[in-house]
Amino acid sequence: MKPKYSIYKNFFYAVDGAKVLLKESSFKIEITVFTTATIVLVFLPYPIWAKLFMFVSLFAPLIAEAFNTAIEKIVDMTTSEYHILAKHAKDIAAFGVFISIFIPLFTWLAFMMYCYDK
Repeated sequence: MKPKYSIYKNFFYAVDGAKVLLKESSFKIEITVFTTATIVLVFLPYPIWAKLFMFVSLFAPLIAEAFNTAIEKIVDMTTSEYHILAKHAKDIAAFGVFISIFIPLFTWLAFMMYCYDK
């Protein structure tokens, strides 16, 4: 039988997920970078629309890390033995995180170059 879902319950499922993520060292590093970059962003002399794009770009690595952690947990639950497909799944998810880091880097670089020319 399927459990009944509500916005209230879903909110607490998300909070539970955040608690799990906050135990991951990679996520802690990404949250530190996110927080630091957000503070720096407040003091940059850029238009508000540029700051908004720069801020939103900071979420990409956090989202990718959430999916990466979910995949790692599923793989670890499925097998404790080494399997090449399990390794591939984890490596591909890690690559997703790696690629996601370029989103804020390129976004910030583009806006810094654009706003510097103004």
